[in-house]
Amino acid sequence: MYIGELAKLTGASPKAIRHYEVLGLLGAVQRSGAYRVYADRDVLLLRLIRQAQVLGFKLSELHFLKNSQNQPDWQQLKRLLASKRLSIAAEIKHLEQLDGQLEALSLEISACPEIQASLADCFA
Repeated sequence: MYIGELAKLTGASPKAIRHYEVLGLLGAVQRSGAYRVYADRDVLLLRLIRQAQVLGFKLSELHFLKNSQNQPDWQQLKRLLASKRLSIAAEIKHLEQLDGQLEALSLEISACPEIQASLADCFA
């Protein structure tokens, strides 16, 4: 299939597909004259790349797709997923702390005397 059909099947633009190829994420793409010819394997790879991006991965993190066998390194992907999950867990903890601070501030404001009160009265 040509790049237009691949773009339709994956939702990726032709420009993005060419970019992924330049980065080496699609491996060696076959050619027929001046045209790139893609296989079903490329559809799956592109869907994996796009799903990874939706999940917060940067293209530079997807190096597990590049190797001499032209096959993804699934063990490396598992390590990358575990690392991303740890990162998300730390971010959740941080956001929960921020939420607690916001709640405390909201309670302070709610306990503050009406508008006539000075700042010192509210946040003593």
